[in-house]
Amino acid sequence: MRSLPYTVVTKPTGAACNLDCTYSFFLSKELLYDHGSQMMSTETLETYLKAYLEGQPDGPVTVIWQGGEPTLRGLDFYRLAVELTEKYRRPTQQVSHSMQTNGTLLNDEWCEFLKENNFLVGISIDGPKDIHDSFRVNKAGRGSFNQVVRGWNLLQKHGVDTNILCTLHAANEGRGAEVYRFFTRELGAQFLQFIPIVERVPEQYLPLAEQGWSTERKRHLLYKQEGDAVTSRSITPAGLGEFLRDVFDEWIKVDVGRVFVQHFDSMLGNLFNQPSVCVHSPTCGMALAIEHNGDVYSCDHYVEPDYLLGNVTRGEKFQDMLRSDFQRHFRESKYTSLPTKCLKCPVRRFCHGGCPKDRFIEDGDGGYNLNYLCDGYFDFFTYAKPWIMGMGRLLRMGREAKDIMDPQVAGRVVPKVK
Repeated sequence: MRSLPYTVVTKPTGAACNLDCTYSFFLSKELLYDHGSQMMSTETLETYLKAYLEGQPDGPVTVIWQGGEPTLRGLDFYRLAVELTEKYRRPTQQVSHSMQTNGTLLNDEWCEFLKENNFLVGISIDGPKDIHDSFRVNKAGRGSFNQVVRGWNLLQKHGVDTNILCTLHAANEGRGAEVYRFFTRELGAQFLQFIPIVERVPEQYLPLAEQGWSTERKRHLLYKQEGDAVTSRSITPAGLGEFLRDVFDEWIKVDVGRVFVQHFDSMLGNLFNQPSVCVHSPTCGMALAIEHNGDVYSCDHYVEPDYLLGNVTRGEKFQDMLRSDFQRHFRESKYTSLPTKCLKCPVRRFCHGGCPKDRFIEDGDGGYNLNYLCDGYFDFFTYAKPWIMGMGRLLRMGREAKDIMDPQVAGRVVPKVK
């Protein structure tokens, strides 16, 4: 039987983090396991990587390291991980590594290792200092901006391949152009991801959720994808649409082909029926998550007891988990549960209903399966669609997408909005 291609978000430190970001509901996942060390053992690491590579088809394979904060596991752990991937990969597999980190623990030794082993490193930063420090704070409640930028600069010094992951929330809402200029002009970033924060809970838990998700507080919740009361930190639908439009306006003028923004790349990919991110793909469920003890979950956003698929330390195979009835339903329901509003939407090919975790508002069909961010996505995709269509025309003509920045070219290929 042909192996299904898949990815696994690897969490070698569980939800443990040296920061205490107010909106990071992943912090609450520590409650899933016994208190104490939630660090992946070297034995579990070897079992996992062997199973992961055995389950992958031939060709490129990426090992994704995330958290919590993955650098808390220490550099020797990743040295071993690189050795083990070389040990267990087939000659027909080409293994690469990526890591998402807050960057605060990086030093020259770390960066030399990351460069030598061709890691792609994503840095989590939410914008200029006043924005970033609003929610991305340390355990003492102080902002982490200076430490994060220090880590970013170290990565640049050593020539490590990097991108920026920026979460969108109340503090950077309405400041899209400013945030984009900061990343591209001041930090020199060329690859950007913007991830909307939507924290939802049952109404009775909203006051507690507003306090944040640290398990060190006297009262705390285990975050689950349930409820329809949204925290004040979350981005609003209108705010998401405005932010992405403002970033697009900056990008389309001078940065096409030089700066790559995941939302824009995703639109272009979907235009050619080649979806690049699960959020805006017709189906999902091919990106699993593994915890420090070998537990495997349906998705990084669904690290919850009801979505536990198995455990690699018990010899369970990734391909069996992917092909299970539960995961097949999880994967297909992204499409089969689309409300009528989505099925009839003129920008459906770019959106595909967004992430299932955010589908919880009334959908007009008697259910609650419309994406909370629907209005924002519709606003942005409608706004950007003519330009993306124009880029598609250029590519079909054998030209480059960046030619869209020439006003005369744009005038010929960008469809007129009626």
